[in-house]
Amino acid sequence: MKWCVLLAACVLAASAEPIIYFREQFEDGDEWQKRWVESKNKSDYGKWQLTAGKFFGDPEKDKGIQTTQDWKYYALSARFEPIGNENQTLVIQFTVKHEQAIDCGGGYVKVYPADINQEQIHSDSVYCIMFGKSLTEYNTENHDELTHLYTLIIRPNNTYAVKIDNEVVANGTLEEDWDFLLPRKIKDENATKPADWDERLKIEDPNEPKPDELIPDPESKQPRDWDSSMDGQWEPPMIPNPNYKGIWKPKIIDNPNYQGEWVQPDIDNPDYVPDDTLYRYEGLGVIGLDLWQVKSGTIFDNFLITNDEELAEKIGNETWGETREPELKMKTIQDEERDAKDEKKQRWKKLEEDFAKLDELERQEKERKSKLRKTLRKQYGLDSTPEQTQLPHPLPPKDEL
Repeated sequence: MKWCVLLAACVLAASAEPIIYFREQFEDGDEWQKRWVESKNKSDYGKWQLTAGKFFGDPEKDKGIQTTQDWKYYALSARFEPIGNENQTLVIQFTVKHEQAIDCGGGYVKVYPADINQEQIHSDSVYCIMFGKSLTEYNTENHDELTHLYTLIIRPNNTYAVKIDNEVVANGTLEEDWDFLLPRKIKDENATKPADWDERLKIEDPNEPKPDELIPDPESKQPRDWDSSMDGQWEPPMIPNPNYKGIWKPKIIDNPNYQGEWVQPDIDNPDYVPDDTLYRYEGLGVIGLDLWQVKSGTIFDNFLITNDEELAEKIGNETWGETREPELKMKTIQDEERDAKDEKKQRWKKLEEDFAKLDELERQEKERKSKLRKTLRKQYGLDSTPEQTQLPHPLPPKDEL
């Protein structure tokens, strides 16, 4: 699953006391429609409905806004008093349930500047923070249909953490993990590889001589009547070299002078400027759901923006944490009832049960044969001991097999 945590450079200031800047739980009927604004940038944005879905832990507490139309863009947002987070933590939290077994679509939120026109929000609108999961058919293998709690924590020491179901799944520093600043180091464009740099991992063995195609006949002897003064120095006749195997290739060996692959060295980036305020935002004022879904049915709920991560964890446990087990129980019952009506699944289940019975019968038969062999060895006085040679097992009578 693809994580989207995109942070822009806005600058802020606020109190260090625990504050809830925005909270939405959708427990007041249709009143949510007065707080949430649908964009009019396109005429065919997907519609939302308030529901707890097909399975839930509490029919009221688990109500959220759900996408209802397939193959649609959605653009919905809510406003809150403009905030800043100078010298304090910023926490963004929400729950999402993809009960439709989503295979392609967004499950994230965006936080916008306070001056944005909500009725004109679209996919290219400028935002400060985007947080959540974007799912495709290639990354849904670890996805389930239950409600999950997602939390983003941005701290004033320029570190961040991502939590799922109140458990940390990612953390680090804003500068190292995200491309907010120019890099501290860059490649030295003026550096070139030395002419004598040897990065050949393997070489031909320079000490292996090439065999001659012809060699002097070792069995030839100088004739007795050979006169060196008249005939010159005697040389034996040449014969084919038995070690010559046609086209010769030298043996390949490790290069003793191998220096590794040359890497262009790094130097300090003269354009790098450190920034201790990467975490800081000012003028945040709108939270929105700007996303695309192929298969609709996702439910968003329990939106929270605060400056206190402990408070966010507590609220998460009091909302999502209170209904997660009842929701799982209801879904399990529904799945079992559905499977019971599925004739094909029932046939597979019966087949698996019969296979299990067959395995048990084979185990019992193997155990019975083992006991019979022990009885026969004992009967014939052939019990094996560490000092005795193990005799071959005699075959039991056919009517015992």
